[in-house]
Amino acid sequence: MPSPQSLPTLDEFKRWRAETSLHAFVKQAWHVVEPGKPFVDGKHIHAMCLHLEAVSRGEIKRLLINIPPRSMKSLLVSVFWPCWEWINSPEKRWLFASYSDRLSVRDSMKCRHVICSKWYQDNWSGRFRLADDQNTKGRFENDKRGFRMATSIGGLGTGEGGDRLVCDDPHNVMDAFSTAAMENAVDWFKEVWSSRLNDASTGAKVVVMQRVSEKDVSAHIIDEGGWEHLCLPAEFEPERKCRTSIWEDWRTKEGELLWPERMDEKTLADLKKSLGSYGTAGQLQQSPAPRGGGMFRREWFGTVDVAPASGGFVRYWDRSYTEGGGDWTSGLKMSVVNGLFYVHDVRRFQGSAFTTENAIRCTAEADGPTVTHVLEQDPAAGKSEVAYLIRALSGHTVRAVAKRKNKELSAYPASAQAEAGNIKLVKGGWNEAFLDEIGWFPRGKHDDQVDSMSGAFNYLTAGRRLFIV
Repeated sequence: MPSPQSLPTLDEFKRWRAETSLHAFVKQAWHVVEPGKPFVDGKHIHAMCLHLEAVSRGEIKRLLINIPPRSMKSLLVSVFWPCWEWINSPEKRWLFASYSDRLSVRDSMKCRHVICSKWYQDNWSGRFRLADDQNTKGRFENDKRGFRMATSIGGLGTGEGGDRLVCDDPHNVMDAFSTAAMENAVDWFKEVWSSRLNDASTGAKVVVMQRVSEKDVSAHIIDEGGWEHLCLPAEFEPERKCRTSIWEDWRTKEGELLWPERMDEKTLADLKKSLGSYGTAGQLQQSPAPRGGGMFRREWFGTVDVAPASGGFVRYWDRSYTEGGGDWTSGLKMSVVNGLFYVHDVRRFQGSAFTTENAIRCTAEADGPTVTHVLEQDPAAGKSEVAYLIRALSGHTVRAVAKRKNKELSAYPASAQAEAGNIKLVKGGWNEAFLDEIGWFPRGKHDDQVDSMSGAFNYLTAGRRLFIV
């Protein structure tokens, strides 16, 4: 700061504040990336800035931040922070990775936009300039040989190294139920990403993400140890109060909100209803619930004597051709009225291909013309797999959709809506067998009724995008 003998102008004081405080820099730079939107401060923003400043000073070498989505994590960590550190250390080399190339490049472009802005150039144009020959969406350098490079999980196979390795959302939340996807991301993090520091004694690694699974990158980091862990759940849980070497959670009351200025109780309640208990535990509270069971509970499903009139119905078939006590073929009939989903009945069969096909045809005859029959098809098997059954159902509305690869992922949308009370069962003799099976999913012996329910639900909401015929 200028000496007392020569009092600084307001502009000089603001420039000094932005240089020495990441939080002040963010407030001043906000208009560049979000013109017309007011900056809404929050104590969690101060907490993240405090820890990132400690990384820049070399006091923290490994930092894990777990925080809910829409909490300004990417703007702060992947956009503002590298711009701020380059003011005094333009020689630093930054590598950024996300589960998506699109997201990595998006933040790279925002970062470059801040540096090229009139505000930034008016204040620090003399510190460095961007190189003309290395200035692309995904990678740009400066004349001090520092650079910022964006990649995705699975990329950066050879060559590049950095002084700051920032992993921002290494997982797509839609992969939460995929063991293979979790393992692939963790393997990449361990075997590729973690070896990219130019100097392990001075470089730093930062991971910022929402929790999605007990097998995610955060879980690996926590098990590995040696990382500073800043954990910021949406609602405060006293027994999980976060304390780091330089900070502790300011909240004291059960359920106290992380960012009430932006996410108040009503907004959070609506989000929790949409996410369901698993999504809430992981994405909002940073404590993923066990994925091995309890996706559905009996008490979530109310019953009705008669469902409201509907313009159409779907019967989704999960087929299996087995005899003697093996898997079942299940056909679940569902409709949707005013945002509520009604399960009208479930037809189940065991038997040979001929017996099952005949039963499906008889069910279609009994259902009548208002019911669309949806059949799963394995794309690898070609259209011939269901062509004969489509011909057998001539005169009825039939659709074929791509076979689902992950049953738990497919069931998640229905699970969230069932928990919200939006799936009702029409009273019938099939109710108990249905509720018994879904209560055990995905650890139960059978899952055919769950598969046909999630298939019908997904078809009625977004399943039409899966059409292959």
